[in-house]
Formats: sequence, structure tokens, C-alpha cells
Amino acid sequence: MMADTKSKALQEKEKGNEAYKKRDFEAALKHYDAAFQLDPTNITVLTNKAAVYYEQGNLDECIKTCEQAVDIGRENRADFQSIAKAMARIANAYLKKNELDQALLYYNKSLSEHRAPDIVKKVQEVQQKIKERDRLAYVNPELSLQEKEKGNAAFKEGNYPVAVQHYSEAIKRNPDDAKLYSNRAACYTKLMEFALALKDSEECIKLDPTFVKGYLRKGAILLAMKEPTKATVAYQKALELDPNNAEALEGYRKALMLENEDPEAVKQKAMSNPEVQQILSDPAMQMILAQMSKDPKAAREHLKNPEVAAKIQKLMENGIVSLH
Repeated sequence: MMADTKSKALQEKEKGNEAYKKRDFEAALKHYDAAFQLDPTNITVLTNKAAVYYEQGNLDECIKTCEQAVDIGRENRADFQSIAKAMARIANAYLKKNELDQALLYYNKSLSEHRAPDIVKKVQEVQQKIKERDRLAYVNPELSLQEKEKGNAAFKEGNYPVAVQHYSEAIKRNPDDAKLYSNRAACYTKLMEFALALKDSEECIKLDPTFVKGYLRKGAILLAMKEPTKATVAYQKALELDPNNAEALEGYRKALMLENEDPEAVKQKAMSNPEVQQILSDPAMQMILAQMSKDPKAAREHLKNPEVAAKIQKLMENGIVSLH
């Protein structure tokens, strides 16, 4: 008799599945209800019923039905895959409701029962959505402006590490403001962090291709990195936007000169510069340069001192030293 009842339950379930495929959801629900009355231990009937509710947009009922399936499954020692499926369906409903934290919770619960590759992928997708949601929630142009002003003040004082901190916070608060990347690039340049400075200048240009300062910043950074050919391209872009820009014209000429000059000749010319001679004759600077040549990481510590940083930058501009 029990086997006959289970057989009838499966027949009703199959009729429900056929109705579901035809999107005859009301008929599907009737068949699933009939199947469950005949066999109240078969949780796949409930997860199928929940799928109908999901398609109808009745997400709360979908969640409720799957929770019922999990409880019954635990009581009757259902296989892990069936319980995982119910958990995943709950997660899908929460995802459709845009309740991302709950969706992630239930996807992870599903994985704890059975590690299905498609659910692993879902977890990664939801984690990315949560990250983007939190990033956007953090955006606040007014607070960004406040941080920018603090960064400007620190920059004027020569406190470049602090300025970087404020500009970084300003960027988090308003990531689409191209000028903030330009400002931080200026700080990184002062700190001789040229790779970071170049990255920021490129992001600045990406956000606002008409912002002349972005190209000027990039050109100056490339000159400091001893990349005169690339620097000429950046200055050319600046001149296309502003043909009379004095800084772009001067940078372009300097880049061409460095591109065509012998590096040793550049150094020899620089050595005749009184300012360069004074820096190189300073015993303290000699010690700093010696440390930097042995340990490139030591440069970062010395560059925290604005006075030392200015002297090192002058030597770099004249081709005496280089940092990478």
C-alpha cells in the first residue's frame, strides 16, 4: 500500500513538472500539493513547488516552502544534495529580492551541504555585488571635498604621505573625480613613487580625457622615470588640447632634448649646475645617496623628509640619480 502511494505521488509530481514546463503554474501547484499529500517526506516536491513560486514572483512563499523542505529533509535524513538544492533556491529568491547578504548566507549554507560548481560561482558573483554595493554606499562628494582640502593643506606643508592618505580617502568618497587622481599623482611624484604616480595619472586621463593637467602630470612623471619618448607623447596630447600651454611646450622641448642627448652628456652638463654641486657636496646627502644605492627601500624613508625629497628630485631631474 505504501509503495502504491509513493508511486501515485511520483505520478502527481511528474504531472506538476509537465505543467511547469508549459508555464501552467496553477496546475503545477495543484499537482505538487497532491503529490505532497501522498508523500509528505519527499522534499523535491516542495523545492519544485518553490520553483513555481519563484517564477510567479512570490519570493517570500518560495523561501517559506524551501525552509519547510529543509526541516522535513532533516527529519527524514534526506540526501545532502536535496537539502543543498533547497538552500540554493532560498538564496536565489533573496538574490532576486536584492537582499545580498541573505543570499550569500544561504549560498554558503548550500555549499556546506554539497559543493556544486554553479553555486561556487554564485557565491563569487554575490560577493562582487556586495563589494560594489558597499563601495557605492561609501560615495559622498561632500566628504570627498573635505578630504581633498585636507590633502591640499598637507601638500602645501610638504607632508606628502599625509596628503596621500587624504587624497586616497577623497577618491574612495568620489571615485569619478579625475582631479583627485591628479593630486595624488603629484604626491606620489614628490615621494618618488613613480609607478603609483603614473597609474594615477593614467586613471585621471581615463576619467577625463580633456583634462590637460592629467597629460602634464603624466609627462612629468615619465621624464622623471627617464622615459622621454613616452613623455613627448603625453605632452603632445596636452598641446592638442591647449596649444599655448607653457608647461606643455617646455615639457615637450625637454623631453625631445633628453631623447636625443647622450645620458652621460646630460650628467656632465648637470654636474656644472651650482645647485647640483651643492647637493652632492653635502655630507648628509652623500650618506643618503650611498644608502639608497645599496638599499633602494631606504629611499622611501628618506623621502618622508620634504627637504631631502626636494634635493633628490632635483638630482633626478638632472639625470644624476634614478629610482624605479
